[in-house]
Amino acid sequence: MGVCSMFMTAFSSPLRWLSLLWLGSQMAHGETVPSFRNEVMPALSKAGCNLGTCHGNATGKGGFKLSLRGQDIDYDYAALTRDVSGRRVNAFSPDESLLLSKGTNKLAHEGGKRLDAKGWEYRILRDWIAGGMPGTGTDDLRVKKLEVSPLTLILEENQGQVQLTAKATFSDGSQRDVTSQAVYEPLQNGLVEVGHGGLVKRLEFGEPTVLVRFLDQSVPVRLTFLRASPGFVWAQPRRENYVDGHIFTKLKTLRINPSSVCSDDVFARRAYLDLLGMVPTAEEARAFATDKRPDKRARLVDKLLARQEFADFWALKWADVLKAEGRTLDDTGLKAFHGWIRDNIAQNRPVDVMVRELVASRGSTYQQAASNFYRANRTPSERAVAAAQVFLGTRLQCAECHNHPFDRWTQDDYYNWSAVFGQVDYKLIGDNKRRDTNDKHEFNGEQIVFLNPKLSVDNPRTGEKAKPRFLGADMPKLADKEDELQAASVWLTGPKNPLFAKSQVNRIWYHLMGRGLVDPVDDFRLTNPASHPQLLEDLSQDFVKSGFDLRHIIRTLMLSRTYQLDSQPNETNAADEINYSHNLPRRLSAEQLFDSLHLALRVRSSLDKTGKRAGQMAGPKGGRGSPDPMSPEAFLVQFGRPKRELSCECERAGDTNLGQIFQFISGPIVGRLISDKYNRLQSLAKNDDPAPVVRDLYWALLSRAPSADEAKIMESLIVSAKDRRAALEDIAWSLVNAKEFVLRR
Repeated sequence: MGVCSMFMTAFSSPLRWLSLLWLGSQMAHGETVPSFRNEVMPALSKAGCNLGTCHGNATGKGGFKLSLRGQDIDYDYAALTRDVSGRRVNAFSPDESLLLSKGTNKLAHEGGKRLDAKGWEYRILRDWIAGGMPGTGTDDLRVKKLEVSPLTLILEENQGQVQLTAKATFSDGSQRDVTSQAVYEPLQNGLVEVGHGGLVKRLEFGEPTVLVRFLDQSVPVRLTFLRASPGFVWAQPRRENYVDGHIFTKLKTLRINPSSVCSDDVFARRAYLDLLGMVPTAEEARAFATDKRPDKRARLVDKLLARQEFADFWALKWADVLKAEGRTLDDTGLKAFHGWIRDNIAQNRPVDVMVRELVASRGSTYQQAASNFYRANRTPSERAVAAAQVFLGTRLQCAECHNHPFDRWTQDDYYNWSAVFGQVDYKLIGDNKRRDTNDKHEFNGEQIVFLNPKLSVDNPRTGEKAKPRFLGADMPKLADKEDELQAASVWLTGPKNPLFAKSQVNRIWYHLMGRGLVDPVDDFRLTNPASHPQLLEDLSQDFVKSGFDLRHIIRTLMLSRTYQLDSQPNETNAADEINYSHNLPRRLSAEQLFDSLHLALRVRSSLDKTGKRAGQMAGPKGGRGSPDPMSPEAFLVQFGRPKRELSCECERAGDTNLGQIFQFISGPIVGRLISDKYNRLQSLAKNDDPAPVVRDLYWALLSRAPSADEAKIMESLIVSAKDRRAALEDIAWSLVNAKEFVLRR
């Protein structure tokens, strides 16, 4: 739309001819009217008008709403010029415009003063109003690239500030310095402050990231402010593979020495817990400790990766995020889905092949088990969110109601991606005989998943049907007999979508290291950069070259020196929690604790009639209400086993609480295991020599031999006890309550 037509639309009819005469007079003086797209929008962003805390809020502020961070330029133009009869702008007296009067705080403004009457933002807005408020046009220049300098920088203690510069490249190839027009957002509170013109000043030492924005382009700048460490000497640790190369290079830059390598007993326990989900037996731990072969750690990793328990434990991780639970899937569907997941891991099926089958699946939820992915996600929105979060590490939930506040995804992206899954439909075989008739999320019985061409997704923003489109990419023309799900399965895992490989190796890193390179693991975005971006890139490329081999990446990580570092910090790394300079101890998961207790005390699991370990169970049966507090189910819930209602690692709780303490001090499960008539203690009580008894308990529960002092004390307790069995139970209680048992370190 041209300048005149825009102007005429914005004003009432009686004033139209006077307005046109006035506008012609202004143009005759040769004044250039600012571009709404490339000058007015940056001015609004620079003033902070379109932030979520101001008029960019989902409901606006004071009756005035702008799109969040200027993501919808047409909406913002209408809000400024047409909303409330265009009273926010006054072409006859621009300085009296409500937009400027409020912005300069001449009129009371809840957001305070946002504009300086002598600043460039005020001048741009005023000149645009005075020039007739032209809108956007098809010939407008578009920003194609934003370059920021420096992108990364390490600053010594005597360097407390750095000037950022920004340059925009437009669609005609022209370039413009936009340093003063760009918006600078520190992503970590309290580390730096950034001035209006891009001057970054250190507030605290650390590794802040500053996001630089200009229109729809964003660039993260990574800075490192170092303390002076005149006495620091790099320890020159040995590098086992490229993982160590990246981790140690950064640690050297930060003047942090990694901890020493952990002992054999710690490594063995760590490896068994990470790969099998339970501690080694006393015999396995002793055998590893006495093995003198120099490559015994690599041998152990290979041995554990080949065991059936590996498939059990890593299937549990996938089942968590794929929402494998009995309320929605029913018992038969749950067992089928879990069995399918486990079989894929047991066969070392390539991860991309497994995911393609999941996304393209349909048919009977009992016979074609992968189709339970859609039974667990009942709506197009749930399917879209789950696929993005689990397979791409991308959170889309915010974009359901408005453009994403921290990422590039818009409402249209959200609904167009949902439309890819919009034709999924269900046919229930037989009646849905719920256990809880009031629970509409419970389903019982076989279901057929199929595509119904009559179904579609509506975009509430436009009021029209959403058009199926991939995230950040166009939907290709479908081949003969190909549908949207099949096309999506190929695109998700294909080479044009690097997020798939990155998100998968990031999850593997998280499960082994306790923290993702991108953390949280399902939140990839510019405003949440990886701690080691090049390492993430190299790992993803290695994953692709290996044929998406899960075991290959796990083995690579576990044989790195980084994985094998001790949890005991040194004087240089005690404060480090994000750079992997030492192992960060964490509490064992619910299944690890449950299975390790039963294994160490030699008691059969009571979770079901077959004696399955917690790590072998298909999943929670679901349903509302809490389990019997005396039951094994209550123990697992207490220690954070998820309900599997969300496609998120966050649902599994790893915190500690008072209830867990009572479980280990006097809880029914631990008490029942220790007092079991036929457990490990019963056979040990028959041994008259206390020394091997104490050693056996330490190896079984803590995966190590007792120290001389520990052995002396424990042996004396046994010798002086009137009831040898009771003394052994007391020792067992003390060992299971030790940090060494409860923590993976």
